[in-house]
Amino acid sequence: MKILNLILVLTGLVTLGANAQDKLEQDRKAIKSLAGFYKVNFNYGEVTSPNPDYTFSKPYRSHGNEWAEIIVDEPKRIVIQHMLAIDDTTVIKHWRQDWTYEDTNIMLYTQDNAWKKGNLTAADVKGKWTQKVYQVDDSPRYQGYGTWSHVGGHDSWSSETDSPLPRRESTVRKDYNVLNRGSRITITKDGWMFEQDNKKVLRTPEGDKVLAIEKGYEEFTKIDPKKFAYAQKWWNSQNGYWADVRIVWADVIGSSDTFKVKTMANGKLLYETLFTLGDQSIKEKWSAVQNQEKVKTALQPYLSK
Repeated sequence: MKILNLILVLTGLVTLGANAQDKLEQDRKAIKSLAGFYKVNFNYGEVTSPNPDYTFSKPYRSHGNEWAEIIVDEPKRIVIQHMLAIDDTTVIKHWRQDWTYEDTNIMLYTQDNAWKKGNLTAADVKGKWTQKVYQVDDSPRYQGYGTWSHVGGHDSWSSETDSPLPRRESTVRKDYNVLNRGSRITITKDGWMFEQDNKKVLRTPEGDKVLAIEKGYEEFTKIDPKKFAYAQKWWNSQNGYWADVRIVWADVIGSSDTFKVKTMANGKLLYETLFTLGDQSIKEKWSAVQNQEKVKTALQPYLSK
């Protein structure tokens, strides 16, 4: 009887391990399906406010052609770089999303372009994926973690975390300083949906005050890859430089428990500085060592404790 019980226990453990591995592969497949060639529709609008006298902002709508390319594919880490294809001669390196499995390392946004290291345990992130989102200049934007669900043939993931103001409002709004993002990603037959329930928060030493609640929808619909021929050519020439930029940023983020990023220094925006260096690197054929040295030096005026 004891031998039989032992066999049953071992069989159960093997089955649990196999199921966990199957779930991990389902997760990886869903994440990798975020890559592709898309037309993206951006729709955001404030829907309610705790303040009856609040003046609602105008809804925001935009669209563009976006290519999302997998640049790192490891068993527990998948990195997807986005590029906006404006026309046949213009491309903008856009946001980046790093997906990491059961990752206890996380940077939490506080306010005013400042971050601090979070304290996560293995239990906090068991079976979960962290989505780490980065700006066009590869500085951190926000990081949240959650569980991928695969029920009834539907793949989805959700999280909630604080972030800086969205770019569409950072230059025109001064009445709040934190966007609390409630994010849901759902894979669709034609691409994927990035749905958001956001709180616009004024954070002060006295606490948080919610100004308004916002709904957001970013709909990624697959389109003809031919529209991205120039973007692919541009990225093929630039990807080595940006790999070195990511290495420098990883050192910056890993070397301190807190840090703050200035968007402007010496009269230039951070992304302008790094994009200019990228063009120089290609023109002058810099090595990886040169790239990293020049990027590290260029970042210093933009960083503070």
